[in-house]
Amino acid sequence: MIIFTKVFYIKEKEKIIKTKTGRDKMIGIICAMSIEAEKLIEKIENVKSTEQIANMKYVAGTYAGKEVVVGISGIGKVSAALGAQHMIMKYHPDFIINTGVAGSLSENLAICEVCISTDVVQHDMDTTPIGDPKGLISGLNVIEINADANIAKKLGECCDKLGIKYTFGRVASGDQFIADRKRKLEIIEDFKATCCEMEGAAIGQACFLNNVPFVVLRSISDSFNDSEGMEYAQFSKIAADNSAKIIDTFLRA
Repeated sequence: MIIFTKVFYIKEKEKIIKTKTGRDKMIGIICAMSIEAEKLIEKIENVKSTEQIANMKYVAGTYAGKEVVVGISGIGKVSAALGAQHMIMKYHPDFIINTGVAGSLSENLAICEVCISTDVVQHDMDTTPIGDPKGLISGLNVIEINADANIAKKLGECCDKLGIKYTFGRVASGDQFIADRKRKLEIIEDFKATCCEMEGAAIGQACFLNNVPFVVLRSISDSFNDSEGMEYAQFSKIAADNSAKIIDTFLRA
């Protein structure tokens, strides 16, 4: 749940949204790779800190008048979960957006189009031999973790403003680069997922455990029909810049 806000006024009558505690609302943004974060980091103003924590980079400052911290976690679920936990404990974000690139699991979601998460699942979580359903997160006893619908809606509005095609859907995460069509079909059958990547559900789990709202926004770098991973090499930078453009619009809205 997003904390209700008050509006305080400063010089030149600029409006700064603050939480009930009186501090500026902090927005956390997590990317796995530098190419997904660099366009955002270069626009941060009034940099308050740049630091490395467990080989993960965090840059905090203001962006279009908003308090932000952008983190580069590294690839994979372990790195992503650690990155989210470090961000929550150190910077206390009011919500977190995980952004970057993903592979499509839908013929209707093409390269450079966008998936905004309704929820997240871990497609490689599998304790079925002991009778659990596939994807069940042990200890939490859930398969899917819901993203924040209000933030997701606002990100969709930003896509509309930019003329970028998007869909709301389930994001499936796992410690695998999914290029094989057969494996993609298995994830679709098991989880009804819209796209797949390697971090979002781990960040979602960390946020869930810390009661921090989150959304995963992913620009498609490789299509549903790609079976060799060649499209990723060709389009990942373009797709990453596309994600950054949406986040930039969101922060300026």
